[in-house]
Amino acid sequence: MKIFDAHSDVLYKMWMDPTIEFADSPKLHITYNQLKASGSRVQCFAIYIPEEVKPESRFEVALEMVEIFYKKIIASSPLLKAVRTREDILALKENEIGAFLSLEGCDAIDQSIVKLQTLLRLGVSSVGLTWNYANYVADGVAEPRGGGLTSFGKEVVKEHNKALIWTDVSHLSINGFWDVMEIADFPIASHSNAIAICGHRRNLRDDQIRALIQKNGMIGITFVPQFLSNHGSASIKDVLKHLDYICSLGGENHVGFGSDFDGITDTPTGLDSFSGYDRLVGNLLKHYSENQVEKFLVQNFVANLPV
Repeated sequence: MKIFDAHSDVLYKMWMDPTIEFADSPKLHITYNQLKASGSRVQCFAIYIPEEVKPESRFEVALEMVEIFYKKIIASSPLLKAVRTREDILALKENEIGAFLSLEGCDAIDQSIVKLQTLLRLGVSSVGLTWNYANYVADGVAEPRGGGLTSFGKEVVKEHNKALIWTDVSHLSINGFWDVMEIADFPIASHSNAIAICGHRRNLRDDQIRALIQKNGMIGITFVPQFLSNHGSASIKDVLKHLDYICSLGGENHVGFGSDFDGITDTPTGLDSFSGYDRLVGNLLKHYSENQVEKFLVQNFVANLPV
């Protein structure tokens, strides 16, 4: 079965360590060889600017990660194709893999719509508004004041609507989430789980899950152990618990996976790299029909793309 993984931090790792080769580096959770062997259809690659980067350098670092995406990932194999739209994905040949570029947090654009527009022209097709803290767009989930979208943030979301791209609410404050629900045409949570199963603040409440479903949004269940289980460690069984719960709220056609591979140090038992998807698929098929499993793995994300 083919796989659409909605979030990874491969670009960040490769930016931090320029010696890493995407093909088969043991330093990566996701490599080209693993994508090919385990049936990847689309892999999302996030631009994440670490907090230690000075504000005046963040846009430049984002551009450096775009260069890594095209020069070290897309160029690493003729079977990797940059994709932006549903049409691009459906046009992929059987053995080709789509690479989808996203932005994790708007720190890189400062207060500039032109910087955002530049990144969109370079291929970014999904934009997360914050990481965990505040920027000029909104407060993150760890910002104590918990503010919503700023005036500039609302302008940013409207730009996403105009460009027909996803607005990603993962990492966003509660108030920011509801502001997005009011104005975003294409909301998703690329890597968030259900707070009813695991009480971490990064997870989604029931009303948030229902709101995303009602707006034809998507929820990518993530493999971060702390977001999967209240016990600190996690396994594939915990992934299934979150999937079951989101489906129970009506999310069967609005749920998939956003691993956060290469953005995490600890991984769930049995899911220590992209190759672990093979074990996840085997477990899914024990509990769901083949048609349902195909929806969770790839079809839901493709069907809910803005274009």
